[in-house]
Amino acid sequence: MSFSKRWAALDWDHHRLSIYSKTRQDVERALAKSSRNLDDFAALISPAAEAYLEAMAQQSAALTRQRFGYTMGFYIPLYLSNLCANVCTYCGFSMENRIKRRTLDEAEIAAECEAIKKMGFDSVLLVTGEHETKVGLEYFLRALPVVKQYFHHVAMEVQPLDTEAYRALVAQGVDAVMVYQETYHAPTYGEHHKRGNKTDFHYRLQTPDRLAQAGVDKIGLGALIGLEDWRTDSFFTAQHLDYLEKQYWQSRYSLSFPRLRPCAGALQPKSVMTDKQLVQLICAYRLWNPQVELSLSTRESPHFRDNVLPLGVTSLSAASKTQPGGYANPEPQLEQFAISDERSAAEVAASVRALGFEVVWKDWDNIYDIARQAQMASQTAAG
Repeated sequence: MSFSKRWAALDWDHHRLSIYSKTRQDVERALAKSSRNLDDFAALISPAAEAYLEAMAQQSAALTRQRFGYTMGFYIPLYLSNLCANVCTYCGFSMENRIKRRTLDEAEIAAECEAIKKMGFDSVLLVTGEHETKVGLEYFLRALPVVKQYFHHVAMEVQPLDTEAYRALVAQGVDAVMVYQETYHAPTYGEHHKRGNKTDFHYRLQTPDRLAQAGVDKIGLGALIGLEDWRTDSFFTAQHLDYLEKQYWQSRYSLSFPRLRPCAGALQPKSVMTDKQLVQLICAYRLWNPQVELSLSTRESPHFRDNVLPLGVTSLSAASKTQPGGYANPEPQLEQFAISDERSAAEVAASVRALGFEVVWKDWDNIYDIARQAQMASQTAAG
């Protein structure tokens, strides 16, 4: 059993037509409910719902305060390598781009960790390009002990791996893995992933299943906004989350909604999402699922982030550098994509506090790792 089976039963054109045919009555019916299903979510992301943004924002903010209080989690990406064996139309690290490639060794990783730690972070997201032999499991198992010396919470955004590899990463202290499908529309996925392992649509689609089966505590999902119709891709993302929460209730989940940003290759979005529509999507996710964590990255501008964060967002990245070695040595080089919010971590934290929120610099404590590892060992011994 994997999400592929459920995905195969979903007709893209049917659901796209359903979303675009929703009426004001459908939206009002969804807003009046205290518990909402996927059909209600489709109404809330429809064009008809754009006229109800104020009502959606008020309910979304109230639900978020009820579940998460006045807290805002902070994390920072740490790029370990820009090596990549894939050819993707939208990414600066694509193999065909003629850029200087770099993979950090253990000493360089330690230097990055020290620079990040000085900013106050205790939650880090490790990021690499996708190169199976040079930045694969063996490399991760060398890098993780270095990183864990500095941070309680370690997340990863790397190439999809098999279940046993994920179990090995969990044993080394990985708490969360983000894996974005980019788009759930298979033909469009094929257009943008031209060479490399990433061409395998279904292996990527089944990755969250393998993560949950390996015992990863938190799994991040999302589509790259701009490759396909954003409303339909978001509906499929919600379908994926709904399946995972029912199938693997032991894991936590987060959603991101990255909009396509300029990079080497400069792909133009097929589906343009306005700021207002991104607010609509954030509120719709919250109204449909009050428990899920919603993350907003530095792809978005300072003005947008400051204004939208009270409405449903639960975590922010800050002070991001998307080039390997960019924190210890901030000389500008080619990045994976252009950053929009270039404020320092202290400046972002000050803005968040000015809005009445407490900044939480970590997501997890290592005492929970000890308890979790003991539980896993007990389950393994029990056979």
